Amino acid sequence: MRFISTRNDTHKVTAAEAILRGLAPDGGLYVPEDYPQFSLGQIAALQHLPYAELAAAVISPWLPGFAPDEVLAFTRRAYAPFRHPDVAPLHRLDGHTHILELYHGPTCAFKDFALQMLPQLIPASVRKTGGQDTVAILVATSGDTGKAALEGFSDVDGVKIGVFYPHGGVSDIQRLQMATQQGDNVCVFAIEGNFDDAQTGVKNIFGDAAMADALKGHKVVLSSANSINWGRLAPQIAYYFSAYAGLLKSGAIRLGDRVDFSVPTGNFGDILAGWLAKKSGLPIGKLICASNRNNILTDFLRTGTYDRARDFHLTMSPSMDILISSNLERLLYLLTKDSAQVAAWMDQLKEKGRYDILPDLLEKMAQEGFLAYCADEEETARVIRRTFDGYDYALDPHTAVGLSALQQYRAETAASNVSVVLSTASPFKFAGSMLRCLQQPVPEDGFLQLDALAAYIGQQPPAPLADLRSLPERFTAVIPKADMPAAVLAWLIG
Repeated sequence: MRFISTRNDTHKVTAAEAILRGLAPDGGLYVPEDYPQFSLGQIAALQHLPYAELAAAVISPWLPGFAPDEVLAFTRRAYAPFRHPDVAPLHRLDGHTHILELYHGPTCAFKDFALQMLPQLIPASVRKTGGQDTVAILVATSGDTGKAALEGFSDVDGVKIGVFYPHGGVSDIQRLQMATQQGDNVCVFAIEGNFDDAQTGVKNIFGDAAMADALKGHKVVLSSANSINWGRLAPQIAYYFSAYAGLLKSGAIRLGDRVDFSVPTGNFGDILAGWLAKKSGLPIGKLICASNRNNILTDFLRTGTYDRARDFHLTMSPSMDILISSNLERLLYLLTKDSAQVAAWMDQLKEKGRYDILPDLLEKMAQEGFLAYCADEEETARVIRRTFDGYDYALDPHTAVGLSALQQYRAETAASNVSVVLSTASPFKFAGSMLRCLQQPVPEDGFLQLDALAAYIGQQPPAPLADLRSLPERFTAVIPKADMPAAVLAWLIG
């Protein structure tokens, strides 16, 4: 199996090349030519495996050129630091609703599943492609990706990592997680702008030929740890299989039953991983795309018009404060197999801020199981409050958006399938917002907020967050978005 660019399907590379490059030379994203297939028997067997072994069994077919034993060594190293023995445990909320807790990793967010694996995959990809250059990884983050990437790549030999995040656009805890990051090979910048500005700036750097030449002279090659990188997307497929296997093991479903998944969605990578799991044989019914007040994906999946000319809102679920969802491009190509059309849509988005798909493609998305709902700030707070009052369970704001979307779907359709809501972050990462939603006093200091939330919900903050109070801030620079290329050059070559 080879990987092809969404904007030029004659351009084909190996998995290792796709992972190392991150973005195709034409600006497209790499997608697999085929979907590996899993039988129901193979899926049933997964319920008896620990997470690292399950993940290796699922991920290996999506990484041709990497031996199964090699991938197993990667997953064992990647998931060893997770705090929960099940790595991705299921919490039963009621008879038909389960929460997939994806926040027990080193940075308390679901991005750890991919960003503990990617530091295994990139050095291996360098070896497989015969490269000897230093790999410089650039990341744009709306909150969680940055810390997870920094943590995963800290002091990895032959790799440097630089992260850009929107100044004032992440929670206090998210900012501190990045600002206090240890490691000799890391660098962090806040930019004056929003996440889309950061993401566009990073993409422009990747497309800057003069920048590439300057770095090449210093034996540096750029790569990405954002979800545009196939090495980020593949590991996320595994936890959909893990959730299904867990439901089988608990008796909540029978083999072959379809399960609906509600996914808090910003850059469209997480929900796309669910669709890839479905295409490879996992019995998934609906894939519910859950958006916050920045509901551009809800509008697109309902109307077929993608229009980023709208107000941008800072919300209590900042990792979803996104107006340009990069991984949607992958779905458009995989459903149309028309790279010229996808390239045209992306050009229209860049030049005009919008594009329109034909009704038959919109209908095809619905046939593939995609639905979309959104929740504003008031609804998000209500769901957090109702869930804690009714079930003694604390949802972070992103997860609350996901549960709201599922509840809206059920109210519209009277659907009763067993369903899983992906819980993408620990509630302690957003302690101030949680306290406000739970109608509790909110101290000004972020660490006092952690303490107050812990006292109210009866849990201790995860150690990676509580320990931040003893770490010095290393990175405090705030730069104009136009200065991103100069900042990268100064950091990498002086």
